[in-house]
Amino acid sequence: MLLRLGDIVDALGGTLVGSPDTQISRLSPLDLAQAGSLSFLSHPKYTSQLLQTQASAVIVSEATQAAAKPDQVLVVTAQPYLYFAKLTQWWRKTQLGHLQASGFERKSEPLIHPSAVIHPDAKVHPLAKVGPLCVIERGATLEEGSWLKSRVTLSEDCHVGRGCIVHSGVVIGADGFGFAKDESFDASFNASKEAHLWVKIEQLGAVHIGDEVEIGANTCIDRGALHDTVIEQGVKLDNLIQIAHNVHIGAHTAMAACVGVAGSAKIGRFCTLGGGAIVLGHLELSDHVHISAASVVTRSLLKPGHYSGIYPLQDNALWEKNAVTLKQAHKLRERIMALEKALHQSSGI
Repeated sequence: MLLRLGDIVDALGGTLVGSPDTQISRLSPLDLAQAGSLSFLSHPKYTSQLLQTQASAVIVSEATQAAAKPDQVLVVTAQPYLYFAKLTQWWRKTQLGHLQASGFERKSEPLIHPSAVIHPDAKVHPLAKVGPLCVIERGATLEEGSWLKSRVTLSEDCHVGRGCIVHSGVVIGADGFGFAKDESFDASFNASKEAHLWVKIEQLGAVHIGDEVEIGANTCIDRGALHDTVIEQGVKLDNLIQIAHNVHIGAHTAMAACVGVAGSAKIGRFCTLGGGAIVLGHLELSDHVHISAASVVTRSLLKPGHYSGIYPLQDNALWEKNAVTLKQAHKLRERIMALEKALHQSSGI
């Protein structure tokens, strides 16, 4: 597919610097771009790549425009990464249109794959899509425009709102991890009896997922014990995330891969959690809290901000200063030892 850059700018906006007749055949990252590529620069730390790239045109901000070569073709916009996101959507639609215009006919597929198993008492909107080997259990609800990809399980009484995308292997509504310990249990005495150290707490709630939520592959969202686990509108979850029972995640929060949120934690709106971050149970994060990758949240965070660290968790700026100090600890130790040795020698000790 070959497109004029001017047509792209006409469709998506931005200020074009250079020829509108520049030919674009692909979208590429700056460092791998070749002639015909349209690339983007969204972070100042990659500005050096702007001078080295072979891309035919680059999407930049006003702040980074000055760093470009004099003859470089640019699309200037306030938010280059957002522009790139919209460009990928437009590109896919345009590509499909070109294929259809050239005689390619995409075979129509049923919205519900024949291998899907749907309970008669489940409610699936006529415009929802259910992929291969999915299971939708009794009383579950799937709203308009949502798409369950292959091998998704939507357990009984769980709800998925409008326009959601649920990727392969996701399990919505498995039992939460709830067990009561029998302190009177005697392993030797009870060996031949029907007794258990851990007594299961039946999980009587469900999962309620709002509109426009996207859930990555093999993520698990457990049903609540007595009331629902709730994922509000616009939440984005990456792959391999664990959301425990009775967690409440506020609207438009995003979590990267391998995040774990323990039971009954409440996470506010517009939060972000980096990959591998952990939130302990029954804690609360206010709106606009941002947790760095691999951090462990051990206390409630009621003030918006960026937090990092394993132990102790603290304000990100303070953590970075302490981390730099820690990296220099061996040098400080050597200096102290040298000063002590000099002091001892001078004092004749």
